[in-house]
Amino acid sequence: MRSHSIIAGLPLLLVGRTSAFYLPGVAPYEYAQDEKVEIKVNKLSSTKTQLPYDYYTLPFCKPDTVHNSVENLGEVLHGSVIQNSAYEEDYRVHLIMDNLPAATKMIREMPNGNTITMYDRGYPLGFVGSAERPGTTPGTPYMYNHLRFVVKFHKEDSFSGSRIVGFEVEPLSVKHQYKGSFTTDMSKLNLLTVPVGPDLPPQPVGVVKADATPSASDMELIYTYDTKWEFSDIRWASRWDLYLYMGDDQIHWFSIINSLAIVLLLTGIVAMIMMRTLRRDFNRYNEQDKEDLQEESGWKLVHADVFRPPPNAILLCSSLGMGMQLLVMSTIAIFCAMLGFLSPANRGGLLTAVLLLFVLMGVPAGYYAANTYKSLKGTEWKTTTVLTATLFPGIMAGIFFVLNFFIWSQGSSGAIPFTTMFILLLMWFGISVPLVFLGAFFGFKAKLKDNPVRTNEIPRQIPSQAWYMSGTFNVLMGGILPFGAIFIELFFIMTSVWLQRFYYVFGFLALVLLILVITCAEISIVLCYFQLCNEDYHWWWRSFLTAGSSGLYLFAYSIMYFFTQLDIIGFVPTLIYFTYMFVFAMLFFLITGTIGFYAYHLFVWVIYGAIKVD
Repeated sequence: MRSHSIIAGLPLLLVGRTSAFYLPGVAPYEYAQDEKVEIKVNKLSSTKTQLPYDYYTLPFCKPDTVHNSVENLGEVLHGSVIQNSAYEEDYRVHLIMDNLPAATKMIREMPNGNTITMYDRGYPLGFVGSAERPGTTPGTPYMYNHLRFVVKFHKEDSFSGSRIVGFEVEPLSVKHQYKGSFTTDMSKLNLLTVPVGPDLPPQPVGVVKADATPSASDMELIYTYDTKWEFSDIRWASRWDLYLYMGDDQIHWFSIINSLAIVLLLTGIVAMIMMRTLRRDFNRYNEQDKEDLQEESGWKLVHADVFRPPPNAILLCSSLGMGMQLLVMSTIAIFCAMLGFLSPANRGGLLTAVLLLFVLMGVPAGYYAANTYKSLKGTEWKTTTVLTATLFPGIMAGIFFVLNFFIWSQGSSGAIPFTTMFILLLMWFGISVPLVFLGAFFGFKAKLKDNPVRTNEIPRQIPSQAWYMSGTFNVLMGGILPFGAIFIELFFIMTSVWLQRFYYVFGFLALVLLILVITCAEISIVLCYFQLCNEDYHWWWRSFLTAGSSGLYLFAYSIMYFFTQLDIIGFVPTLIYFTYMFVFAMLFFLITGTIGFYAYHLFVWVIYGAIKVD
């Protein structure tokens, strides 16, 4: 197929540059009159396949020299390949001008009758003919081969040039006709379909049979574009607002109120336990009448076993170390994004920051894993440290390595290059692992306080438990409320990831994270306190799994989301979705489990340090 590209319409008249350091999303870029504005191509993406492709994998018109723009690590992992430009399955084309992504304008009507203008990133590659589209044949694919660029600029007396504040694309499909022979020289080309309008016949994509000789019309596809300049009252600082629109803020506030209701419920239960039940227990247990005490039952009677080391202590401590690494990483990343340091104009910046923070947070991972293992009188500190540094990162690396082969087999730009894999391995073994060992060194060297109660040599027999106090039932019940605290905001996050929308309400996300921490802490305290009251002192793993089971509900929700909100087709795209959601659920499990464990560990220290024991 021969692809021709010509310019139809207005010349590129623009507005000047001042000499200054440019930080994406922070410093404006000013154009002078008649200065050239470059449009860059990014990628082809689809919500149905989740497989991005390089723009030039299709026979678009190319400039004489194609060069890649500088990419950060996050862009590479996203499959974004940004290149210069001459200008199946719901694929959208992504272009960039002045660091603004191209967008198609949509007018949506709100429930109150008002209308709002929203942007959808990129523009569709084409469409399939239907009875609702006049002039098309149902089932025949058509190509958008004419692009109308609507460039909005803002100018004030306070600066010399003009600033681009909007980049819209209106795609049109038109079967171009010309008289004579084709030439890219506009002074000699007699194009009969200019000016381009929606009333012209659309451009079908010719399908040539294997045993047929293609005709000139089957092989020729002419691409054109025109440019429209519009003055806008939008200031440069607000030009991303339409891209970042996440729906009515009332929905996010409803999420916060819903989460706060859960927190208040749990706080009331914890307050009742602390102020009534525990105070009564303290008064009773601290009485000097030993004869009456022997007939009592409750959490004091397991004081000699409550700090007995759990089974598989190394695995527990390495999981806690990884959970702490993820928790600190998430907190710092959300805080920086909330302050605006991770602008959406810096494509891939958030993912790059998350990766860097993850490897740098190896110190708290090693410290907490080693310090907790030391408190359990463990001696295999080297094994614990190595497992903390390699177990879960190794699982994730193995999963993504195998998945990468499936993506690579589809020819997608989403496949991670082997050079990038090598860089990630260097970051892991060259930065993260040494920092975990450094943190473990300080964790083992840190002085520990003596346990508030002594541990007997012989473990106490645990009485039979009611069915509702069984480990499995309590663990599964414990994950419901932490998941309920975040599931509304989770919907927006998953929509931004899988439906390729922007997510930028990090202030709400920070509040949700705070509520999640409180919820995980309180649910572990409540359920594991009831466990101790029934003289079951195996709380170590229970406190971790109780809050961590919210990861199971997250993965179950992702299954429901797949069938109700997405239209993904094909084996590889489905594999991509469930693999990513499984990894995300596993990481969420580690974070919430770690919060629950350390909250209950502190609770146990407090209550057993407040009673008198012989």
